[in-house]
Amino acid sequence: MPAMDYLSYHMYREILEEPQAVARMVEMEGDKIRGLARILRERDIDCIVIAARGTSDNAAQLAKYLFEYINGVPVSLAAPSIYTLYGARVKLDKALVLGVSQSGEGLDVVEVVKHAREAGAVTIGITNNEGSALARTAEHTIFCRAGEEKSVAATKTYVTQLMAFYMLSFEWAGRSDLLGELSRAPEYLDRVLTMEEGIREIVPRYRYMKECVVTGRGFNYSTALEAALKVKETCYVGSQPYSVADFLHGPIAIVEEGFPVFVIAPPGKAFPNFMELCTKLRTRKAETIVLSSAPEILDISTVPLRIPFELEEVLTPLVYITPMQLFSFHLALVKGFNPDRPRGLKKVTVTR
Repeated sequence: MPAMDYLSYHMYREILEEPQAVARMVEMEGDKIRGLARILRERDIDCIVIAARGTSDNAAQLAKYLFEYINGVPVSLAAPSIYTLYGARVKLDKALVLGVSQSGEGLDVVEVVKHAREAGAVTIGITNNEGSALARTAEHTIFCRAGEEKSVAATKTYVTQLMAFYMLSFEWAGRSDLLGELSRAPEYLDRVLTMEEGIREIVPRYRYMKECVVTGRGFNYSTALEAALKVKETCYVGSQPYSVADFLHGPIAIVEEGFPVFVIAPPGKAFPNFMELCTKLRTRKAETIVLSSAPEILDISTVPLRIPFELEEVLTPLVYITPMQLFSFHLALVKGFNPDRPRGLKKVTVTR
């Protein structure tokens, strides 16, 4: 398929829009987020609760690591049914409660935020829809500013949700060093998009792939979750996400010769675990597809996907997801599927 034909797909165009979406969010939401950080510093926040579903819940996994590591505040991922089905009243008067929804119309997420606000929590809605129920319900809002996302499979809204979490965490902690590096996010996203040709060349190798594992650890556990979801949604592959630590504790037993394992492996504190995993997978003759900027792990992979720059480990989820979005898009086409219209799915899923 000629490259020009890719632009007829919403998903492809929206992946390419990620650098601009992130830049727009910084410009339009930066002052508001700095104001929210001042409010949080004035409040005695002793816990954070995040309500989300689907892709937004994967973004929330990164937020858990960020707020605990950068801000030192424990984070719980909400179980919305506690509120929506069981009618529980939870003590949240010293909590920050974040509702995260691309559409802002997830009834269960909105209800968690509603109960939290009534209980005296600081509530923030993160959404791409300014007129949404979430925006009306939360005390404060952060808008993703991604522009309309037409593809069912979320891409640019996921990246802008991550950006919202980064900006809020770093501003709250007063981390000017990390904020400076974060300001280069559009540049890093532009550079990672240059990996597309190499990704497109390897995709036919996986045309008949029926199952795979996607692994990450630490900050990039969220990347493994979201990458596996994209492969499921667009390619109908049974992709299972794991923390490397969990995978080594038992599930690695499923791996036999030729079994595909994706490894999201940026340099950092988790890197020795990635090296251990890849070494063990090599002895099993697994098919390892490794995303990293580190030559030592790329050299022992079956298919290396080199990230063309190094980045602080904490920031890597923002850019390591984009190659997997591109992989999912191109694999769907090779398999004969329309990545914009996954079967049985729609853009807004309403659950309660």
